[in-house]
Amino acid sequence: MLFLILSIICSVTVGVIFKVARKYTISHTQIVAWNYVFAGTLCYLSFSPDLNTVESTAPWWLYITIGVLLPSIFLFLAASIKHMGIVKTDAAQRLSLFIPILAAWLLFKEEFNMLKISALVLAIPALLLILTKNTENTKNKWGYPAVVLIGFGVIDILFKQIATYTSLPYTTSLFVILGIAMCIMFTVVAYEVIFKKVTLNIHNILFGGLVGIFNFGNILFYLKAHQEFSKNPSTVFAGMNMGVIIIGSLVGVLIFKEKLSKMNFIGLFLALIAIVLIVLSQQ
Repeated sequence: MLFLILSIICSVTVGVIFKVARKYTISHTQIVAWNYVFAGTLCYLSFSPDLNTVESTAPWWLYITIGVLLPSIFLFLAASIKHMGIVKTDAAQRLSLFIPILAAWLLFKEEFNMLKISALVLAIPALLLILTKNTENTKNKWGYPAVVLIGFGVIDILFKQIATYTSLPYTTSLFVILGIAMCIMFTVVAYEVIFKKVTLNIHNILFGGLVGIFNFGNILFYLKAHQEFSKNPSTVFAGMNMGVIIIGSLVGVLIFKEKLSKMNFIGLFLALIAIVLIVLSQQ
């Protein structure tokens, strides 16, 4: 259970770091780029991936697709936290789990029981209520968490496809993807520095390092939690998603004084019920 708790803390902390970073002169592009440097380094040191096993037969189209999507959605995640807050962003990210569930139903013809159908029915109003505009929020940017939801859902589907390539260790594929994402982000940073005269800032390296450490911590502890609960993966699934929504909401409301309407709270409650139903449907 300790690994699961640590994974939840790491996930929420990433949002907290982006929230705190707003007080400084920062570049989200540079922070995301340095995040992949630190996360990739920790991945290599922790898992010692054998890159000799990555041959031409590896699913490179998946690697490249995820390598492009990950930093892109990460930038939307940072923007969503900036404009919409931690509570709504974390909720949107966790509700993205319904994207692969829908794909399993519509694309892969997986059979659905009443619990899954009920969960999907609840998830739609939950999302709408969570993203409901506050009357005091005149700069509502609901599009950001919507992209976060769709983006992480698509990434989840692609990672599940990678897991089917059993000839390659999952951690090796993860390291390659982090490397691709890092190269893409530093290309973007180089473009901004050369053509847009954006300056490199020590704050971006520090915040990027922190994001990378906790981002990798989330991955590492999540994998260890699944190993610990190998006979009951639904425990990890439920604990992670509900834990992030609950802890993220408490942090957003109590520490950062984010204002939520009654409709937003009802949406969060429905989201938790939907996740519980999904977990029960796996029993």
